[in-house]
Amino acid sequence: MVSMNGNQIEGLIGMLATLGILVLLALPSVLGIVRDRRIDRQLRAAERPGAPRPTEPAVEPEPRRRRHGAARPA
Repeated sequence: MVSMNGNQIEGLIGMLATLGILVLLALPSVLGIVRDRRIDRQLRAAERPGAPRPTEPAVEPEPRRRRHGAARPA
């Protein structure tokens, strides 16, 4: 069986903490790159001749309004 001593455990924790910080720092830029690529694809698709164009803008349904403290209608 393989066991780790205190120095090895401290080294492992330090490496994992460093990796976690690296991921936290790199994540926003990676998400931005993915978003930009998606927008570029949408723009290229919209510029193509014969691309279907919506005739009317999409209408969002109104959100339900909650009545706090009011009784339910019978």
